[in-house]
Parts: sequence; structure tokens; C-alpha cells
Amino acid sequence: MSELNSAQTCFHCSLPVPPQEEVEAEIEGEMQQFCCTGCKAVCQAIFSAGLEGFYQRTPEDACLAPPPEIPKELALYDLDEVQEEFVGGLEEERDIHLLIEGIHCAACVWLIEHTLNAMPGVVTAQVNLSGKRLHVKWHNGRLPLSQIIQRLGQIGYAAVPYDPEVAEGALKKQNRHLLYRMAFAAFGMMNLMWISIALYAGADQGEFRSLFHWVGFALSTPVLLYSGYPFYKGAWSGLKNLHLGMDLPIAIGASITYLYSVYVTLTGSVVGEVYYDTVVNFLFVILVGRYLEAMSKRQAVAATQRLLDLQPRVATLFQGGREKIVPIRAVNIGDTVLVKPGERIPIDGFIIEGRGSINESMLTGESLPANKGPGDEVSAGTINSHGALQIEVKGSLKNTALGRIISLVEEAQGSKAPIQCLADQIVPWFVAATLGLATVTFLYWVGSSLEVALLAATSVLIITCPCAFGLATPMSIAVASGLGAKYGILVKNGEVLESLSSINHVIFDKTGTLTEGGMSVVGIYTETHVWEGSKEDDATEEVRSLMMKLAAVERFAEHPTAQAVLDWVASQSLDQHGLKAKNFEHRPGQGVSATVDGEEIFIGSPSLLTHHNIDASETFKALAATLDNRGVGSIRVAVDGREVALLAVEDRIRSDAKDLIDALKAEGLSLTLLSGDRRDAAEAIAHRLGGMNVIAEVLPEEKDQVVQQLQAKGERVAMVGDGVNDAPALVRADVGIAMGSGTDVSIASADIVLMSGELEKVRLAIGLSRRTLSTMRQNIGISITYNIIMVPLAMSAIVTPLVAAISMPMSSLAVIGNSARIRTLFKGVKIKS
Repeated sequence: MSELNSAQTCFHCSLPVPPQEEVEAEIEGEMQQFCCTGCKAVCQAIFSAGLEGFYQRTPEDACLAPPPEIPKELALYDLDEVQEEFVGGLEEERDIHLLIEGIHCAACVWLIEHTLNAMPGVVTAQVNLSGKRLHVKWHNGRLPLSQIIQRLGQIGYAAVPYDPEVAEGALKKQNRHLLYRMAFAAFGMMNLMWISIALYAGADQGEFRSLFHWVGFALSTPVLLYSGYPFYKGAWSGLKNLHLGMDLPIAIGASITYLYSVYVTLTGSVVGEVYYDTVVNFLFVILVGRYLEAMSKRQAVAATQRLLDLQPRVATLFQGGREKIVPIRAVNIGDTVLVKPGERIPIDGFIIEGRGSINESMLTGESLPANKGPGDEVSAGTINSHGALQIEVKGSLKNTALGRIISLVEEAQGSKAPIQCLADQIVPWFVAATLGLATVTFLYWVGSSLEVALLAATSVLIITCPCAFGLATPMSIAVASGLGAKYGILVKNGEVLESLSSINHVIFDKTGTLTEGGMSVVGIYTETHVWEGSKEDDATEEVRSLMMKLAAVERFAEHPTAQAVLDWVASQSLDQHGLKAKNFEHRPGQGVSATVDGEEIFIGSPSLLTHHNIDASETFKALAATLDNRGVGSIRVAVDGREVALLAVEDRIRSDAKDLIDALKAEGLSLTLLSGDRRDAAEAIAHRLGGMNVIAEVLPEEKDQVVQQLQAKGERVAMVGDGVNDAPALVRADVGIAMGSGTDVSIASADIVLMSGELEKVRLAIGLSRRTLSTMRQNIGISITYNIIMVPLAMSAIVTPLVAAISMPMSSLAVIGNSARIRTLFKGVKIKS
């Protein structure tokens, strides 16, 4: 780290100026020092615009950050096709929200607003400091949007279009409102607790009884109206549709308890008690559950959004020998697009010029890049590792392979109906029975005493409140989810624990799931020596010397097999003694070559050797064919015009895969290996794992169809995968299980994520689900038993509302205690979390 001169600070941002930097400019007749050219340019722009008042408005001792990088390709934002996603309408006068990077204080707000308002064509410019957002209105015909963004960059701020509606999202807004209601109920609950303590301590018998009742009324009424609104709305909607759902008993229980408390408060009755605290506590507990459920819905939407993010938003259109960057919406079938090395292919099409190495692992699961040339098809979302390609468009947006995957995920999400728990099936009948029993109780006692009748009916409604039924499933899920998370099993949707317990067929993706997902050297064959084994095995001096030279060459390559060679050398702790490769050359689709220690080394396919007029060895040719039949890849090596070695590379099987397969077979589960790889490679993996069904060479949409076909036969299917190509199948399956080492899309699409990627956790997850389902059934049994005992007592007017309010939580506490027993499941299990 360079030593800084603390006495010299940047005139613009006040950060120290590195002594080796000599960035200075004349500002108002004086030479000023700057920490970088960016600060210098920003300062000059501010002074030239007459906005030097910015520095007087900056708080003392405040350090501004150097200006952020201005977004590239600003002209793109002038296109109507791009703007229509962010502006309200494409009229002459438009308005847009910009997310601003670099805002620090009120002085920044002043500078931005004064700078933009001075630009001809800008109508208004308003900055939100807390949100770091700018709302600007402008005349599009007089001033392009790119000039506004560029002007912001000149004064030290980077801006990108921002759509508040899209950024927030409907679900996020709903969740935020739900959170507000929950917080409001929590506030009321905490304050009512003191009122309840006073009443239970004896204040209900004194002169302040009425006062405490009215205070409870004042606290509980707004909570009931605001926090309870979603339940009343849901109950009314259910009644209109002739459906007795969970919202109805919640609304009835809260309303009757509240109304009875209001009756006691208004009449000043000394017989009854108030239950304002019961109303508020009940609403708070239920709202917590609703909020957790809403969060899981947001995750389902995020899965599709991550898929959409994989498709490039722009493409380089190639017309008349000229390049033009356009939004992906403007690309039509038959157009030609240019894809440079390292770029993601924006559309489906076929190559008309150029050769390249295409990484298609996100679609096919194949770890080795595919070498493609003129006439070969390419897919949107895949990555062009090497070579410039001209591609003729044959499908765009939803017509691409990636677009079809997105459609499949959305379709599967829509068709996958929520699991109906036993509690949900009972609740409508339970609600009807509760209303009937309360009515019968009231009619029976009303002849003798209205107050006794009201108390008895209220006791029935309170004591039969479906709280225990509501907790039977979520409490089991909450405990199981927490336990799973502790052991690296992330359960994203609680209902899936019930579904997983009935699984009888498990489908495994091959690449990245049962295998490590990266190439490894598993064999080195020279004319005189053979090395086969794990990374810990020693190799002969000849093999080690050869591999060090190959590593010197492969250090300049980006192919997965190059990394496999480097990993092998690293595993052997070899010192290359300063070996350097010269004259490195890469031939896409063939391999690499370079000169090391005066020897010309070639590493790649047989076509590379043919291109350099090197005769292929019949011995190595036969060996390559044998390896290919076993599903193992091969790399040919030649030195000074003669083939001298062959490397065997493959995607290694995970060390814990065999144990998992054996364990699942012992439990009687059917197993299938599903892969987009070649059949011989997939069958070789299945054989080494002890044998299972194999379905190979499948496209992403075919993986989804395989799951559907098994489900049509009555199979309950769990899918274990890690790639983008697995996303539709993960969602379609009854249970989707993603490896934590996989892609964001597969993780977002799955119901369960194995955070550390240990396959043993698949078996643990199944065990956890079975224990959870058993606990759910026990909890429902506890709830029913409680009601069978207590309801008759309430109908007999033996149990008062106060006793009912005290006994009602007893069933809930029993449910909570029984659910806590799930935590004993993994005792003795030692596994990395």
C-alpha cells in the first residue's frame, strides 16, 4: 500500500492524494490537487456550470467518494423500446425515475437539481435523498435521455433507469402492508399486557375496573380494525363464494370475543370479564404465520425472474458490415447478430460465420463446452467462450430455448396445486359445528338468563377457537424448518415436508449433483508409464515432468480441461522451476499449443494433431476409444511433432454418492439418473453407483416431461438437481431438491436446498419430512381431543369465558410441546452444517 500524504487532500472529495499522483487543475485562478482524473473532471464541470455553491453546502469534515463509473452505451436509453419499460408513456413530455449512485448529502441533492433544471428541455428534477432516486420530467424531442444521464456523470453521479412499480413488486407491497399490521398488533399486545396483569391481579374488583376496561377497549379497537382487516376481508370473500375457510373462524372468534368484551364494558357487568388481550394476541400470532407464508410466495416469483435475468437485454446487430447495439426486443427472425468472445448469446439461431467454444452447461448440464462452427445451432443464454460468431436469428425472447424453460417453470408453478393438509379439510366442518353448537347453547340457556346464555355461547366460541388447528401444521413445519436449517437443509416451502414423506421415486441430475460438476484428470498414459488413481496417488518422474510442461501451456487457456491439468499439478505440489510457455496459440474446437523449454507442445483433440501434420498413435487411438465407451473423455498430447501421451478426464463422482444411492435403495425407493449428457457416459456413472434407471441425452423440456410421465403413472417424484436446465423439472416434481453449490435459478426453483451440497442430506431431509408428517397428525389429534373434552363443559355453562380463555392456549401449548420433539430427530448425526 502506498504511503499517503495526509497534508494533501483532494479538492473535490477530500480524500488523501497519493504522492505519486499528479492530477491538478486550475480552479478560479489557483492550482488544486485531485486524487484522480474523475474528481478533476467533476470539479471542472461544477465550476464551469457556476454551481460552485455545492462545496459551501457540503457538510464540514465530510468526505465525498470519487465519482462512480458512468453506465456504458448511453445511447441505448434513447430507444423507445427501452424507455417504454421505465416511462409512463412515449409522449413528447416524459418522466422517469433514475436510481442515482454517488449521493451523499443535501448538497448532492442541491447540485443535481440545479444542474438538471438548468438544462434546456428539462421540466422538473426532484431528488429523493433517502431513496437515492431522481424523478425527472423532460421534453424527449429537445433533450435525449442519454444526455441527462451523461450530464449527471459529468458532475459525479451514475444513473440508471428505475421503475418503482417493478422494483417494489405487487407481492412485496402486500408483504410490507402485512408487516405493518403485524407490528401494529404487537404494539397493542405489549400495552394490553399491562392492563391484563392489573385486572388479573385484582383491579377487576375495585373502583378502577371500569377504567381498565375502557383503556383495553381503546387499545384493542384500532388493532381489530387495522390488523384484523385481512381476516374480515377473507371471511367475507369466503362467504360470498360459499366456502368456509380459516379466515371465517378467525374473524368470528375475534369478533365475538371483542363484542362480548364491549358488552361487559358498556353495561358495567360484574359477572363477565373482558378479553381484549385475547383478541389482540390472537391476531398477532395469526399475522406472523401469514407473513411467513407471504414470504414464500415472493421466493416463487424470484425463480422466474432469475431465469429472465439470464437472457441478455441487448444484442449487437450486424448489418452491412456495421455493428449496431439494439435492445433484444428489436431483433427479428432472419437478422444477423455478432457475439464476441466472453459474451452471452442473446438469441436462438445458427452460426453463419466463425467458430467458437460454447458453454452450454446451463441448458444441457454437459460440463465440457461444445465446439461449434457454421451451420451449428446455438441457444440464448449460453456463453461464447472463444471466437467471434455471426449468428442468424431463428427465434427470440419467448421462442428461445431459455424462453421455453421460463414458460415451463411458470406453467409448473401454476399447475402445482397447494397440498391440502388434514387440518384444512377439517376446518370448514369444524367452523360449521362451532357456530351450530354456540347457537344451540345460547338458545338452551336464554330462557333462564340472557347473561348466562351469552357467557356460555361465548365460552363455546372461545374454547373452540381453531388456534390449535392453525398451529398443528405450521408449528411442526417451523420446528422442522429450523432443525433442517441447522443441519444445512433449507426448507423453502413448509408444505413440502408433508409431500416429501410420501415420495417413492427420486430422480437425480448427473452433472453437478451426483458428480462434482468440474473436469478432473483421472488417467495419464505415456508410451512407457500409466498413472491412474486419485489426486493423492504419486506419479512417476516422467509423468510429473510431462504434466508440469502441460500446465505451463494450459495456464493461458480457459477451457475446463486446462483447469483439470492445473488442479492435478497443484494436487501433487509440484514446483515448475520457472517453466514458461512461449508462442501460445489457441485453436477453437481443437486445442492449444506453445513452446516450453525449447519443445513444441500440442494439447487437444485429434484434429489439432492432424492440422499440424502429426501422425496419431494407434495405441493412443485405441485407448481413447476404450475410454469413450466408459464415458471418459480424452486429451491427446504431442511433443515436437510426435504423439507421446493421452490424458483421461472426467467429471468425478461425489464421494458420498454411492452411500446415498445404497441407503435410498434400502428404503425401497426407485431411482433414476437423468442427464443431458451422452448415454454411455450416464450409464457408466450409474453402473459405478450400483445401478439405477438411466434416461440420457434429454433436453430441458424433456426433463420436465419425464417428471410428468412418472407422475401420470402414480409415482410421487422428488427431483435432485443443480443447473438452470433442471429448473422446470425441479418445479414440476412433487418435491424439488437443489444442491447449494448449484445455480441461483435451480436454488430459487426448488422446495428444499442442501446448503453445503452434501448428498447425505437428501436422506436426512426425507427422514425429517416423515417425522414432521407424523407430528402434524399427532397435533391434530391433540386438538380434537381437547375440543371433545372442553366443548361439552362450555355448553353446560360450567366453563366461563375466563376459564375458556385460559384453557384455550392449553391445546396450543400441547401442540407446541409435541412439535418441539422433532428436534430430537438428528441426535447423534455428525454432519457439516
